[in-house]
Amino acid sequence: MTVEKAGETPSAVIDRISLVLDAFEGPGRLTLAQIVRRTGLPRSSAHRMLERLVALRWLRREGRDYELGMRLVELGSLALHQDRIHRAAIPLLRDLHRATGLVVHLAVLDGSDVVYLEKTGDQMVAAIPTRVGGRQPAHCTAVGKAILADNNATVVDLSARKTRFSLTTAAQLTAELAKVRAHGVAFEREESLPGFGCVAAPIGPAGRAVAAVSVCGPISRMSFDQRLAAPVRMTAMGVWRNAEDGSGRVAPTLQSLRPLRSGPGSRPMGAPESATLQPACPSTRRSPG
Repeated sequence: MTVEKAGETPSAVIDRISLVLDAFEGPGRLTLAQIVRRTGLPRSSAHRMLERLVALRWLRREGRDYELGMRLVELGSLALHQDRIHRAAIPLLRDLHRATGLVVHLAVLDGSDVVYLEKTGDQMVAAIPTRVGGRQPAHCTAVGKAILADNNATVVDLSARKTRFSLTTAAQLTAELAKVRAHGVAFEREESLPGFGCVAAPIGPAGRAVAAVSVCGPISRMSFDQRLAAPVRMTAMGVWRNAEDGSGRVAPTLQSLRPLRSGPGSRPMGAPESATLQPACPSTRRSPG
């Protein structure tokens, strides 16, 4: 790029460009003034970088407003297709959606957040405000808990709350992650979105989750027991087998479940998960051999 000033190192230029692009996290367009406020860059430097990024198609300008450009869309799409976990997961995520009728997510951990790589579903998709490339605090989500259980070194910001049910203390999080490690599945009940819940399982070798898959839907349609835990864990195992061995391997077939509704057999919120789940054997997290 031709945005360097005299005495400015390439790494400093890249850092500034990263600041500018990071300012666009979230929906909507931004004006020059908004970008200056978000980045702290001098107005003249920000304007020069923005115009150069527009010329390179990394950004797009309409009038005085800027937004992410098609080149970033192209690169983002390539990154997803080149990601082996994402590539291995796609057909199995569709199978899991067909079997459960719920919205299916694939996510990875980035810092103390989860980033969604894929979202599959029907009309219910619009009711859950997640998106591919979007972030959520990991401790507020089932996919996040599933990965955090194997990543004890991750620093979690418990001040980031989404609802009144979000975990807020280290003791709560420690207890929750211990259950995930014991059962091989994570639950989330209205902790990221009121009225919705999720069931997730880690993807990766035993004790070293690299991603997670979940099913999400209205609390009234969720079953926090083996009826959902089993197909979610089976999908996670299949994704890891595909990622390790290539897509030529036969994936497990999921049969459609009966409609899930709250009833006498459903466990109320707050009841211990161990009442309905058996501990997972470590070998179930990876393919044999």
